[in-house]
Amino acid sequence: PFLRLLEAQLQDQRREHEEEVEALKNQVDAMKEEMEKQQQAFLQTLQLSPEAQVEFGLQQEITRLTNENLDLKELLEKLEKNEKKLKKQLKIYMKKIQDFEASQAVVPAERRRHERNMQVAVQRKEKDFQGMLEYYKEDEPLLIRNLIT
Repeated sequence: PFLRLLEAQLQDQRREHEEEVEALKNQVDAMKEEMEKQQQAFLQTLQLSPEAQVEFGLQQEITRLTNENLDLKELLEKLEKNEKKLKKQLKIYMKKIQDFEASQAVVPAERRRHERNMQVAVQRKEKDFQGMLEYYKEDEPLLIRNLIT
């Protein structure tokens, strides 16, 4: 059974490793494709006149900034949605606090009587323990040995 367990764990690790290697290969392939596209664009840019190179560079920068702007807008929408959710939760909690405070104000006398009864009960419980021993922690082994003998 132990060897089967180890073998199963080894197979799981091997499968995870193979999946990870495959994912990394795919990532490398995607990066190679992107690099080839950039090289082609660069070579085409070099063949252009200086004015066309500037124009192409500006178009590339506009495209990059547009994509970045879209990403930021998406993030802003997500944050605004989260803010609305948190504000709703805050309103709910504030309402609960107000309700709790209102209930506290309604029955303070009853609560005080209940607290006095609780204190009395605690005092009685403490009296039940008068026969217990008091000792230092370092004396515990000696105490146990004496109790056994």
